[in-house]
Amino acid sequence: MIVKRVSLLIAASALMLGAIALPAQAALRHIDGTVASKDASNRTLKLTTQGGNTVRIKVTSSTKFQRLAGFGALHKGLRVEVEAKTTANGLVATQVETPGGGGGGGGAADDGPNHT
Repeated sequence: MIVKRVSLLIAASALMLGAIALPAQAALRHIDGTVASKDASNRTLKLTTQGGNTVRIKVTSSTKFQRLAGFGALHKGLRVEVEAKTTANGLVATQVETPGGGGGGGGAADDGPNHT
């Protein structure tokens, strides 16, 4: 009887940990788009996605920039690829880069479920 309860407890714990881990993994999004505008005062940019939607993305001090000289290099009409995490306050960029880099898989199409 005790062994059965311990087994059930272990199984339930594993399921709960799995349920907690899934939202964290699903929260990262890859967004391809064109800068529609940027607001330097609150460090946000609006992107028009390939699908025609507009998304607002926050840039923080931990956002990494590839092939761009930081937030100041963003301008209207610039095509970018953004990795962003979903937070309670909206999307926050973890990485921003211009498309078509030559290294490690750059330029490869990403048709995954988080590709916008």
